[in-house]
Amino acid sequence: MEIRTLSTFSTAARMLSFSRAAESLGYAQSSVTTQIKNLEESLGYLLFNRVGNHLELAKPCESLLVYAERILALVEEAKSFSAEDGAGVGTLRFTAPETVCTYLLPPVLMGFREQCPNVRLQFFPGFVRDFKRQVLEGVVDLAFILEESFPSKTLAVEKLRDEQILILASPSHRLAKARSVSAHDLLRESVLLKALGCSYRNQFERQLIAADAHPGQSLEFQSVETIKRCVEAGLGIAPLPRMAVEEELRAGRLISLPWEGPEIQFATHLVWNPRRQLGNAERTFLEHVRRSIQPGP
Repeated sequence: MEIRTLSTFSTAARMLSFSRAAESLGYAQSSVTTQIKNLEESLGYLLFNRVGNHLELAKPCESLLVYAERILALVEEAKSFSAEDGAGVGTLRFTAPETVCTYLLPPVLMGFREQCPNVRLQFFPGFVRDFKRQVLEGVVDLAFILEESFPSKTLAVEKLRDEQILILASPSHRLAKARSVSAHDLLRESVLLKALGCSYRNQFERQLIAADAHPGQSLEFQSVETIKRCVEAGLGIAPLPRMAVEEELRAGRLISLPWEGPEIQFATHLVWNPRRQLGNAERTFLEHVRRSIQPGP
């Protein structure tokens, strides 16, 4: 079982596409197919099921993916440790939710690259629910997390800044000129929400439930950008972080409603595993993030 093969399997499992995995790794698609086939023959079972035109990971292979990512993470850690000489080299592996990646991190990453051009930045996309596990298992070195403040016995947690959640609407919305908006004002409204598991969505829904004010319709989306465009079009109102809508607010394409409900407590955190010794790349990045990310509103 070669490291290269495990890397190919891990990439294909995360992307659920041999063609996209090949493109990401710089291989021909036939090479990816061959490596997966050889690994299946070595293990004695299939790694993927084909459902229509889509791939899905076979159930017994979910544990294999965890082990593969652990092994690959250890390999990268060993390479980074052996290469580090205090001159800002190595590999830094991190993950973050869509909102942080899109609206907060680009200038931070650009500044870090200018400071440490020899550090390889490796972003791991994934599900928010897996971020803490990935840090503990060494799949990533650091993770940005958007949540209520939370204690942890196993993770080092540093709050970077508080985030403001706004209740947004189109300027043409019937509530746009209201002096105040309460949960009961949403009884006939469509509410556009991020997918389940989103911390600020959970808090907002708890406010509606506590007020016995169920919205007329709830629509669920994966993408913040999709929600913004739908709100602009007048399809409903939505709770979103201020950092995601600064441009639309300045341009007048969205407005913030004067929400009567309790403030939604929400913050950007950075977490890492305190049992792992941070290398030069991770320590330098941590200090850079502290300097670069200003306190929220």
